[in-house]
Amino acid sequence: MSLGGGQNPEGPNAGGIFVQFNQDCTSLVAGSSSGYHLFALTADDGLEEIYASRSGQDTCLVDRLFSSSLVAVVTVAAPRKLIVCHYKKGTEICNYSYSNTILAVKLNRSRLIVCLEESLHIHNIRDMKILHTIRDTPPNPRGLCALSPCVDHCYVAYPGSSAVGEVQIFDAVHLNAKCVISAHDSPLAALAWSMCGRRLATASERGTVIRVFAVPERTRLYEFRRGVKRCVSISCLAFSSCGVYLACTSNTETVHVFKLTEGAAGAGAAPAPEDAEAEAEGSGWMEWLQRGLAAGAGYLPQHVADVLAQGRAFAAARLPVTGYRARVAITSVARAPRLLVATSAGVLYVYALAPEGGDCALLRQHHFLEPRAAPPPPEAERTGELGAALEGSPPRGPFDLRDPRHFPPMRAAE
Repeated sequence: MSLGGGQNPEGPNAGGIFVQFNQDCTSLVAGSSSGYHLFALTADDGLEEIYASRSGQDTCLVDRLFSSSLVAVVTVAAPRKLIVCHYKKGTEICNYSYSNTILAVKLNRSRLIVCLEESLHIHNIRDMKILHTIRDTPPNPRGLCALSPCVDHCYVAYPGSSAVGEVQIFDAVHLNAKCVISAHDSPLAALAWSMCGRRLATASERGTVIRVFAVPERTRLYEFRRGVKRCVSISCLAFSSCGVYLACTSNTETVHVFKLTEGAAGAGAAPAPEDAEAEAEGSGWMEWLQRGLAAGAGYLPQHVADVLAQGRAFAAARLPVTGYRARVAITSVARAPRLLVATSAGVLYVYALAPEGGDCALLRQHHFLEPRAAPPPPEAERTGELGAALEGSPPRGPFDLRDPRHFPPMRAAE
């Protein structure tokens, strides 16, 4: 998924750059107005640029195959053309043109997937030949799809409907449909595979519930509630390489981390009474009350029991700046767990992920690229903003019906 800029319609903040992590989160890739860039984290939580193309071509999509030299690139000038490069040699290996704008490119060590709005093209990574095309897929203007990093379970997940949250699973090795998962009532907003390729995380446009399924069994393993205060737009889901954590970013300032443990509330299993009592001592009476209600969920209506069985965030990080789309990853730096958040503003935030969870401490932030210049706002919008800035602040507190300052100026009809 693109983070602003270029031809991808998913980016809400025109002027942003494309950023994402490679499959094993060993490097950060970015597309800018001057070309594409590759970065790596250092042992002291620093960020080092390992390559910059400096081609002068505005890059809207880029993906790197693990830590290899293979990079797939799409430029703003040619949004229907995929360029496959050997970045260390600075050479172009091949290029392919498609009938419509390329919305997403996904790689693993066996396959390369090109996603258009109503089709998916599957290439053999070794010779780049097209093996299969999935045609007439439901309209997918955001290019939502996910390719498992694992070759042994080389599955592609993509929306099976534009009206509800149905996920189609396609076997990219044997080239046949594997299964269909009815994940949500609302259309899909985010998909992510675990490193083993046996677990799929999903989120819908409603943005309150995140689910994890076993594939191809279609069993719902976990269900987490991101929040209930407001509907949000979830932009990214990401498993840790160990498969224990699942991170989520949205259009809010909070990044959530969920823990996938057997017997957790999200797995639908109630804790033993002694476990609940021990956890209550450490996390407060609200946690104890929640677990007490979950233990009696069998006596409640099904929809109430489902809500009580949903797990809550294990940890959370707060972004200093909001309004930009963000990609997230969980990795290890010098054997210490780290939560990484890269935004379309060209900033990487590095957080410490404590074993006990809770609030994640911000360790470093790196400004690695300057975003593209955003277009000026329309004249009407600019005039409205100026008028709002000149107006006085509305009165705070209760309104006084006797005070004319609490009402806008009135003028008698002529």
